[in-house]
Amino acid sequence: MTKAGAAASTFDMGRRDGPMPPQQGARRLYLTRANWDRLTSNRGTLDMDFWLRRDFLTLAGALAAMAALPPAASALDYPTRPTKIVAGFSAGGGVDITARLIGQWLADHLGQPFVVENRTGAGGNIGTEAVVNAAPDGYTLLLATVPNAVNASLYEKLNFNFVRDIAPVAGVIRVPMVVLVHPSVPARTLAEFIAYAKANPGKVNMASAGSGSAPHMAGELFKMMTGVDMVHVPYRGQGPALSDLFGGQVQILFAAAPGTVDYVKTGKLRALAVTTATRMPDLPDVPTVADTVAGYEASQWYGFAAPKNTPAEIVEKLNKEINAAIADAGMQAKLAAIGGDPMPGAPADFGKLIADETEKWGKVVRAGGLKPD
Repeated sequence: MTKAGAAASTFDMGRRDGPMPPQQGARRLYLTRANWDRLTSNRGTLDMDFWLRRDFLTLAGALAAMAALPPAASALDYPTRPTKIVAGFSAGGGVDITARLIGQWLADHLGQPFVVENRTGAGGNIGTEAVVNAAPDGYTLLLATVPNAVNASLYEKLNFNFVRDIAPVAGVIRVPMVVLVHPSVPARTLAEFIAYAKANPGKVNMASAGSGSAPHMAGELFKMMTGVDMVHVPYRGQGPALSDLFGGQVQILFAAAPGTVDYVKTGKLRALAVTTATRMPDLPDVPTVADTVAGYEASQWYGFAAPKNTPAEIVEKLNKEINAAIADAGMQAKLAAIGGDPMPGAPADFGKLIADETEKWGKVVRAGGLKPD
């Protein structure tokens, strides 16, 4: 074959009429028909290699992206590090004590610390907002209580909606309150007190542990349902309120039961009623408010909540452990020391309580035109 003929038979992926010109000395690939046939006969293998390599690179990229993300929370291994329990009120009170008791149980049974952090202020709103804005991974919890339900209507502008932005985990306890009066008040029954207050509108001073607290709201509910006119005198906690009740500066206090029973038994204060639907074992002779005011019920309650979108498996795991805690005889004795009656149930049960209480106290706030301190 002539040089020209050989040149005419070369081609690159198609037929050419002449040889392919060199490009500034660059090396070019010339394929003979034999080379092309051999290439196309291996095309299936080459295609398979190409797709396998592409799939491998895609998978490797996805794994690298997953590795860059924080590990997903799993109920199987939760918790793997310390968990924070936010208490929106000061150390030493019912919220703090309940958080520490249950936190210790969870630490003992789940193998990681549960650390209580007291973030006080704005009636518990500062601590609540911190939890609402935390990562929904189970490592930040809230010890929820009555003010969380009250604040939804007591405060005009909040940066969160408590019912919408939390995941209920479990109820822990209910704590009754006692209607206490100074011995100088001329009433030995609740009915006599109502008559006395109506005869002296605006002259009876009602102390509370602070605006929006459970004792305050119990008193406001009583005012709304009976029509009595009492002057609210808020204090920074129940201790100062009790001190002024002892001194006669105020006449009545709806008080959380823990720490008050001895004052009643020694005659320093007079108990007219308890606010819960049933009587207290420690004060069996003291009737309920509902015995005189039909339909009345108020109590302090404590439970656990987490940020919205916390995995359901983690919520269920915590719920199971908290229910186990409050069913334990030793834990029940510790909770009874702060007046607590166990409040077992599923997350949905605690969620219903929160929703019902939010609606209930919203009506009281609006009826009384209540404002925060």
